[in-house]
Amino acid sequence: MFDILSDRTYRHLFLAQVVALLGTGLATVALGLLAYDLAGDGAAMVLGTVFTIKMVAYVGIAPIAGAFADRVNRRALLVALDLVRGATALCLPFVTEIWQVYVLIFLLQSASAAFTPTFQATIPDVLPEDARYTRALSLSRLAYDLENIVSPTLAALLLAVMSYNSLFFGTVVGFTASALLVVSVLLPSPKASEPRGIYDRTTRGIRIYLATPRLRGLLGLNLAVSSAGAMVLVNSVVLVRGQLGLSESALAWTMFAFGAGSMIAALLLPRALDRLADRPVMVAGAWTMVGALVFLALAIMSVGLSLPLLLGIWLVIGLGYSTVQTPSGRLLRRSAHAEDRPAVFAAQFALSHACWLVTYPLSGWLMTAFGTVPALVVLAALASVGIVTALRLWQVEDPEIIAHTHDNLPLDHPHLQGHRHHSHPLVIDDAHPRWGSQF
Repeated sequence: MFDILSDRTYRHLFLAQVVALLGTGLATVALGLLAYDLAGDGAAMVLGTVFTIKMVAYVGIAPIAGAFADRVNRRALLVALDLVRGATALCLPFVTEIWQVYVLIFLLQSASAAFTPTFQATIPDVLPEDARYTRALSLSRLAYDLENIVSPTLAALLLAVMSYNSLFFGTVVGFTASALLVVSVLLPSPKASEPRGIYDRTTRGIRIYLATPRLRGLLGLNLAVSSAGAMVLVNSVVLVRGQLGLSESALAWTMFAFGAGSMIAALLLPRALDRLADRPVMVAGAWTMVGALVFLALAIMSVGLSLPLLLGIWLVIGLGYSTVQTPSGRLLRRSAHAEDRPAVFAAQFALSHACWLVTYPLSGWLMTAFGTVPALVVLAALASVGIVTALRLWQVEDPEIIAHTHDNLPLDHPHLQGHRHHSHPLVIDDAHPRWGSQF
């Protein structure tokens, strides 16, 4: 898997991702401490609002950014967005009011909503071979998991010798280093699509996404991922600190178990995906998460909650989580032309986070109002709905090359080459406005 780091362009992009994620992790720790300083016991409400702002920015900004990503030089765009993120983080140590936090977080996350899909859409152009791209996706997943493990550890070490405000400067360093790494390589910038109106360009990614059966199925799996993931990310602190009465270090170990499961899956997936299709692998990962949630609910009712039980379940959920998440980039690449990929990646970014926008508050409300077992059962049921929906929308037979006939184009159109009936990998575009065999 690590042999793809021999490619200089990809190596610099991967390192840019790693340092930016480490910086983001430091900011997450510092932001919690800043919220407590500003709001005291109301810090949870402040952080809840911050996460909501983050999701709203992701859902609202990503499609707009994706619409314009093919109109500008990608390297210049990514560097500019990194610098915006760095400048915003530089302001955070100096805030004195809660509203200032909200404004700065919206700016920071809006830049991230534009940066991440554009960055993700660049990788398949750098590594066009399917096997190499699959390994890049696994490395990307590892980078996210390492951020969850390394950043809190680094933050703890730094907090021993400096104030939490200094962590924000670490975030600035991360984004600056990311910008320098991106500017150090030449990035492919596919030709822009045909001139289109603002509405057409803004909605194009979502229209391609929703017109493609495998991507509609992916949206169902996104719901499964967010349901299980929200249980882990929102309620771990309640389970460990509130119900088990354990220390902050125990909480860290539970999150480590989740990250470790995800890392194990990311390391194993490349070989598995060399032999297996994406659909059965991803569906198996989703059912694994559902099974883990149901098993935990049954175990709590029969023998009660314990830390070893929680660690094991979180590890299994992490395995399933990464098994669904990692191959998704392959589906997006297969489902769009190079010039449309930023818009389609942006659509996935926005729609997947729309699922999280639902499951984040739902998970917290269920836990608070009804307790652990009902929360587990409802979230498992919601994840199951997502999986069943995915199975219905994304058929087992998912061929890339589809024979079809064009009645929507003149016979002298360059695409037809004199033949109305032909076969090629089907992708939603102007010549193929819907999925089918007759146009």
